[in-house]
Amino acid sequence: MASQWLELSVECDPEAAEAVTELFGRYVEGGVAIEEPFGLEDDGQARVAMLGMPVTVRAYIPDDDRAPDVRARIEEGIWYLGRIDVGRVQGVTVRRVAEEDWANAWKEHYQVLHLGARTVIKPSWRTYTPRADEVVVELDPGMAFGTGLHPTTRTCLRLLEEVVRPGDCVLDVGTGSGILGIAALKLGAARVLAVDVSAVAVETARANAAANGLGERMDVRLATLRGAASAPFAPLAADVAVLDDEDGTFDVVVANIIARVIADLAPALIRAIRPGGVLIASGILDERIDIAEAPLREAGLVNIERVPEGDWMSVTGRRTATT
Repeated sequence: MASQWLELSVECDPEAAEAVTELFGRYVEGGVAIEEPFGLEDDGQARVAMLGMPVTVRAYIPDDDRAPDVRARIEEGIWYLGRIDVGRVQGVTVRRVAEEDWANAWKEHYQVLHLGARTVIKPSWRTYTPRADEVVVELDPGMAFGTGLHPTTRTCLRLLEEVVRPGDCVLDVGTGSGILGIAALKLGAARVLAVDVSAVAVETARANAAANGLGERMDVRLATLRGAASAPFAPLAADVAVLDDEDGTFDVVVANIIARVIADLAPALIRAIRPGGVLIASGILDERIDIAEAPLREAGLVNIERVPEGDWMSVTGRRTATT
């Protein structure tokens, strides 16, 4: 008789999906799937995400002697997530699936996503014929953030479409899955330096860059920028490098993190941009926008614009041309 697996699923708001995914990733060895509610475009064929509707996050664990402990840890973590401000999170639903079913079950929940005006996110096992002006990012699931589902990721992709020019050099701070760096290259950037303080994120981003044929043009490092107090924002593992030699290098810098880290890194983020270059800062809850924006303005960001997306805010601006 085939071995049994447990499918654990959680329904949550889209903005909570990546937090739930990260929690699952601590306890499961395979991919974590995010199932979005979909509708059909006018042509009746291409599937598009229905923004604002609840999503379902799924993961699979072996139904063995360790399952009760793993399940209890996940259920406890989900309970805590439901009580902090990450968006609505329901409890864990559990069902058994057979060995022959589970390996492909999670793949059913990943569809082709249309993000921004031109960017398409495609799982490797899906087929899709792009339109003439579209760029396709092949992105398989992993433990790192950046599935394209979160509102701030969508906003960053849309803004990259607007600002990236052929030949640009781009810095992606907090790269996660590498989705933004890969998209920047597909949109015409010549090279990308992508950094993250998570070894899992670095491994995932490198794999995704290679899968898109961009491994040689996307330099992914376990690193961060130097914070405002001449030290990283928070204690880091010993093998995380701190970049000090990237001043004025990049035409575009994108940082999809959180408000307090953007605030701490503000001087370094602005220094990394060439005079007249563009910053896209995101991952900021609406009520925390001033925490991020004020230090960026003080560091020399001008022509600042706020870009809202639901409860989230992104900031764009330019480094003054004379600094």
